[in-house]
Amino acid sequence: MSEAFTMPDETQAQEATSDEALSAFEKAHAEADGDVDPRTIPQKLDGRPPIGEEIAYPEYPEADHETWRLLVSRQMEQLPGRACEAYLRGQDVLKLEADRIPDLANLSRRLQEATGWTVANVPGLIHEKDFFELLSERIFPSTNYVRGREELDYTPAPDCFHDIFGHMPMLTQPDFADFYQLFGQAALNGEGAIRPKLEAFHWFTVEFGLIKEHGEHRIFGAGIVSSNEEVTHALSDAVTTQPFDPDVLVDTEYEVYHLQDTLFVMDSFEQLLDGFRRWTHQHGLLD
Repeated sequence: MSEAFTMPDETQAQEATSDEALSAFEKAHAEADGDVDPRTIPQKLDGRPPIGEEIAYPEYPEADHETWRLLVSRQMEQLPGRACEAYLRGQDVLKLEADRIPDLANLSRRLQEATGWTVANVPGLIHEKDFFELLSERIFPSTNYVRGREELDYTPAPDCFHDIFGHMPMLTQPDFADFYQLFGQAALNGEGAIRPKLEAFHWFTVEFGLIKEHGEHRIFGAGIVSSNEEVTHALSDAVTTQPFDPDVLVDTEYEVYHLQDTLFVMDSFEQLLDGFRRWTHQHGLLD
């Protein structure tokens, strides 16, 4: 599993330490005591990244395609009966290939046809302001490299399996697509103590969200659907589930590099969109 939400830069982290509650990512980095994977340090974009048809398809070695095939095969053995209908339908809409790493330009075109989103190719974990600005314009930032075989079960850094297989199918669902754009717009206005709350909102919805479907809990969060361990753990008795409540969710603690023990369940994606809109208005993040 990797996480799309970005860490703040060093200056922001120092300000957060002295002036406000630390986010879960800041706590994790502080506890690492200097032993931080450089891939988890965000980069500031140098200009506009390539978007849609501007994205060139890399000349991947066959080993990368083999890794993609293995990752997809492992997850697809487990997702039926666990993943929500919108996620599985999104895979069909995007025509995700199981035998080779998909072309970001093709995925961008299919997303645009479905919900008006496009894809940008970014070099790795990007600075939060760059991340939010892209989301606010209905542009999803994605890497185009796949993790190494030594990190099949877990990678702390973004890779295209998490970005494509984990995130993109849900962007074909209209209410979720609208929610994620609103999230980017609201997060651009987030300052001080509201930042960790926005991070928690992202964590418990985009990355680790559950939804009620036909009376049962189903997975839609990218951090779950792309993780071999989380996909079974999330619906097990080891997890405490709570009904979706933005005011409770944003104050719930979590650890970023461990299996999750508390998750929130939405009744619908419309509830997610409406709940986020109300919460952001309440905190003056959106008009």
